Amino acid sequence: MAGPMSAVGRSIRFGVIGIDHRHIYDLIQGLLDVGATCAGYVEHTSDPKVLAGLKERFAQLPALARPEVLLEDPQIDLIVCAAIPAQRADIAITAMRHGKDVLVDKPGVTTAEQLLRVREVTAQTGRMFSICFSERHIVPAVQEALKMVRTGAIGTPIQTLGIGPHRLNAAIRPDWFFEASQFGGILVDIASHQIDQFLAFTDSTDAQVVHSHVGHYGDQLPHPGFENFGEIILQTPAHRGYVRVDWFTPDGLPTWGDGRLFVLGTSGSIEIRKYIDIEGRAGTNHLFLADGQGTRHIDCSTQPLDFFRQFASDVAERSETCMTQAHVFKVCELALQAQSLAMKRKELS
Repeated sequence: MAGPMSAVGRSIRFGVIGIDHRHIYDLIQGLLDVGATCAGYVEHTSDPKVLAGLKERFAQLPALARPEVLLEDPQIDLIVCAAIPAQRADIAITAMRHGKDVLVDKPGVTTAEQLLRVREVTAQTGRMFSICFSERHIVPAVQEALKMVRTGAIGTPIQTLGIGPHRLNAAIRPDWFFEASQFGGILVDIASHQIDQFLAFTDSTDAQVVHSHVGHYGDQLPHPGFENFGEIILQTPAHRGYVRVDWFTPDGLPTWGDGRLFVLGTSGSIEIRKYIDIEGRAGTNHLFLADGQGTRHIDCSTQPLDFFRQFASDVAERSETCMTQAHVFKVCELALQAQSLAMKRKELS
């Protein structure tokens, strides 16, 4: 097994187990970009299109038939995973018991029982269980806004308003995509992004779910039970947060979703248009700041990303500069609470 300091003094070496979602491309590329070395990926997938895309993008990486090849390699520090969401916890637990740190796509867990087991194994093994919340970690405008907020650019944060609309693309989705038992529900899955952002921007370690709702609206699918809309209200003693997520991005929008984040402070506000500025400026990563000096647009599209560099450093140095383990678990916990509360209210309605 790899020891706690195994990565210090050399490049991080990682293996890939779980390639069921296209987010795996971002995880692999992000680590390669900061000098990590990929030992290969296990070919098993529920979606052949993801495998084909991986082979096209990363033709140089070894394709493996068995996860044991990676798990039993003492030179591998990290396992990266974008498996079917319901399978991620078990893959992570197995990896940590083999002495590996773990980086998974969101959601990291889909049930409270999974979260309990992952917590126990991280405590037992001392390994790292981390989640790439891509709508913050690989969006330069959000990264830049967080730096601004933390240096007082808009005073004390009061509220975040995060929206995460997505295009459904039902015809190309694998079967598990429509099964709540496999992806955890819309709030566990998509809204984990906005919960992460609320905690980060308000510098909070805990929050209360005061309202949540999920539902199926319209007749867009032959899957009447599929949750295509969800919302959450979060609060701390000093902050409020609203979250809206959905699968209603129209085909006419030239990107998969008009994701936005608004941060209200005591002396200013920030709006981030992550992926598109509708009928406005071209490109992505638009940040709009309003403060006592006026208003301005900041193009963040060329800003370098910090996440993968910080994460690789944390793996090597056993530190938490990128994101604390407590934060990761709190996002999972709040997402599960919001989903559970919404389901209970749905049953009573």
